[in-house]
Amino acid sequence: MKTKLPIAILTLLSSFFIQAQQQPKGITGTSNWMSNWTTFNPAKIEYNEATNIIAGTIDKDTRLTKRNTYQLVGVVYVTNNATLTIEPGTVIRGDDKTCGTLVITNGAKIMAEGLETDPIVFTSNKEIAERKPGDWGGIIILGKAPINTIGGIHILPFDLEPMLNHYGGQDAEDNSGILKYVRVEYAGRKLSSLKELNGISLAGVGRKTVLSNIQVSYSNDDSFECYGGELNMNNLISYRTTDDDFDFTQGAQININNSIAIRHPFSSDVSGSRCFEVDSYDKIGNTDMTKKLTKINASNITLVNLEENNQGLVRESIYVRENTFFNLSNSIVSGFTPFVLLEGNIGDGEANLSKITFKNLIINNCNGGITSESGSANPAIQGFYGNPTFFLDYTKLKNSELFSMPNIKGNPDFRMNQNNTIAIGN
Repeated sequence: MKTKLPIAILTLLSSFFIQAQQQPKGITGTSNWMSNWTTFNPAKIEYNEATNIIAGTIDKDTRLTKRNTYQLVGVVYVTNNATLTIEPGTVIRGDDKTCGTLVITNGAKIMAEGLETDPIVFTSNKEIAERKPGDWGGIIILGKAPINTIGGIHILPFDLEPMLNHYGGQDAEDNSGILKYVRVEYAGRKLSSLKELNGISLAGVGRKTVLSNIQVSYSNDDSFECYGGELNMNNLISYRTTDDDFDFTQGAQININNSIAIRHPFSSDVSGSRCFEVDSYDKIGNTDMTKKLTKINASNITLVNLEENNQGLVRESIYVRENTFFNLSNSIVSGFTPFVLLEGNIGDGEANLSKITFKNLIINNCNGGITSESGSANPAIQGFYGNPTFFLDYTKLKNSELFSMPNIKGNPDFRMNQNNTIAIGN
């Protein structure tokens, strides 16, 4: 027995390591699910001129049809528990002069279910040569799911109508509708230095809301931001956003999988642009600390900086503040400086570090690993994440070697290049 036990343990560990290496990393799929419905050069698409105007308040069930092209003028509120249904292939163009913005208020729904062959498009109303990030506001969805601010109800800082701008509650199962096979282009207007709209803002949105196969490109702030709420999100694409790709706060409870952030260095701003920015509260004084802290489970995620020499403003791929739970697994991160940045006081104890896990990852061409604002050589962080059971595989591959077809000018395929699976992990 004394000789067999170590052999059995070694066999078990060997099997465990092999199984971990064989798990698919980054975005997956039997086919390239980014084909057909996406575009990485919306500036070249000639959309039809608007035939119909949407303005004011929608307080009864309304349907937008593919045969029309719509211009979103000013802030348009869907209220009174009404449902806004949008047919596949419909194009809605946000007005630049009035900062067209769509707000689905608390209790209302949006049913925007496009098709892979016929997506729904929200885009700029400007001509091809004039389109730029921040041409219009974006999409805001306000739900009844829990948030961790004091009182459990909050408002967004976007100069919205006070009586219509509230979110939060007790219904984690709240249903605000569907966004599926949807593109959002050139949104994210900066209202002021402290007020910035996002491509899609999800505030207190509940888990019966469907968010799948959505591309946000050329947003002038975040692509996706969640203020509290409880959601399952998948097949999301963020491309060339100015600020963060995925931003979570106010106790958000999110499962996000099979999603990708594609950074372009010269699209980023000086505020500190990341793929993931994760915290539990905007201000601790406004937070009910007896409620849930932000908890993000992210799996099969691809985070990639297209400029491999990183001459622009892209820095770390992930920034995590204290009192936050963040788990990244089975993912690929390529081309950042460094891989992860933790808020300065997180590395002071294992209790903080245990909330933040990184497992079974390919970390490619990152100038630095998991670091701290208090100093990149924090020994507690290095010791904690140096455990080999985390399977953090640091590599030095070109994007063309790591991914199937990372050429953004064609029909990109950012699934892992299976020809290099043998080299990775050895």
